[in-house]
Amino acid sequence: MLSLDSIFNAFITLFVTIDPIGNAPIFLGLTAGMSAAVRRSIALRGTGIAFCILTLFALTGTAVLDAIGITIDAFRIAGGLLLFVTAFDMIYGRRQERREEASNEAAADHLSDLAVFPLALPLLAGPGTISATILLSSQLSSGDSVSGWVGIGTLVGILAVMMILTAGILIAAHALDKVMGTTGKLVITRLLGVLLAALAVQYVADGVLAFIAH
Repeated sequence: MLSLDSIFNAFITLFVTIDPIGNAPIFLGLTAGMSAAVRRSIALRGTGIAFCILTLFALTGTAVLDAIGITIDAFRIAGGLLLFVTAFDMIYGRRQERREEASNEAAADHLSDLAVFPLALPLLAGPGTISATILLSSQLSSGDSVSGWVGIGTLVGILAVMMILTAGILIAAHALDKVMGTTGKLVITRLLGVLLAALAVQYVADGVLAFIAH
């Protein structure tokens, strides 16, 4: 039986790494000049594609690691370090700059399907989110086979809720941008960055302790 703490931790981790609030202004820039219906369609398609990508890693992530001989403890350390880099970028504003560069490159190349790139990849289902998904899959599926599938099913459910929430925020991005303003978005992004840094350190510490124990 999964604890509420585990479920809450998974939700917060995915919310911080997907960062729907931080992606909202970039989504506005990507869809500038488009009608509300078109923006809604892009938001729904992008979050749907990102959900499929992350669900694939939730279901097969640890199996892929086993196949190539990487232990979950090693990946926990590597994933924790990657998440810490993401958190560092969030705190100092570099993540937003990189996202804007990716979106500008997409616009410059006149890509026909913004839902796939850069919205689904790499804005929503980027390396940090994929790493977090694999780590959470291992964490929630530990135990016997029955509880393991319950854990994975719970993670897929959390991903579905996150993508529904993200789609709603993107669709309402124009109104949200006016309400929060630049200062509000900066404060929230940096607070989420600090939280993600703490989670990243915990992942690294758990991985190191597991290595020492073995």
